[in-house]
Amino acid sequence: MPENIPANNTPANNTSGSSIMLKAVNLTRKFDRKVIFENVNFELTPSSATAITGRNGSGKSTLIKIIANLLIQSSGELSLFDGGEKVKKENVFKYIGFVSPYLNLYDEFTGYENLKIISDIRGSGHGNIDNVLKRVGLYNRRNDLLKIYSSGMKQRLKIAFAILHEPKIMLLDEPTSNLDLEGISVVDDIANEYKRDRILIIATNDAHERSLCGNEINLNENIGKKKENV
Repeated sequence: MPENIPANNTPANNTSGSSIMLKAVNLTRKFDRKVIFENVNFELTPSSATAITGRNGSGKSTLIKIIANLLIQSSGELSLFDGGEKVKKENVFKYIGFVSPYLNLYDEFTGYENLKIISDIRGSGHGNIDNVLKRVGLYNRRNDLLKIYSSGMKQRLKIAFAILHEPKIMLLDEPTSNLDLEGISVVDDIANEYKRDRILIIATNDAHERSLCGNEINLNENIGKKKENV
């Protein structure tokens, strides 16, 4: 069973992300009058795998989007450090790979073309595309249009998007949803690779996905209530 998140996870033997640290201090997210979660604290370093858990509506996906720099917290501070230096907010995306069920794909393009588009946006070149497609088991379908991909194949392509630039932090939001056994095996391989020497975070209530993690942030302990009138 995952343990509650410690104050610090000291990396044992890491390479790819050895100098980074992700730190949250009293992170709070409100929506209208409702506090989704409040006062979430953690400090993560490489060679760690952390599950964000909690009942439906507790803010798992919201928190992981804040970490991905796609949403802004209502209060508190989230900081990424590299070599002891704070990373500028506009550069955080370079460190992060994000697998989300809400990522939009282009059905009128092939799998290869979808990855080429994201490579061009990131300015990372096309040299790693074939390798990434092999890693997620889609190399032989790289020239097929996405509109004939199954939902599981599309989910695997989203994983390819996330690992294309070899990020130091991998964020997975319910990554095995819509996946068959082959797809689940791909997720397991990626998760085990990243938790060896980088930072892995999974938003989930799935028992298997939780088993991939050694630490846990349980948002049930940070559930907010409606603000009282003042």
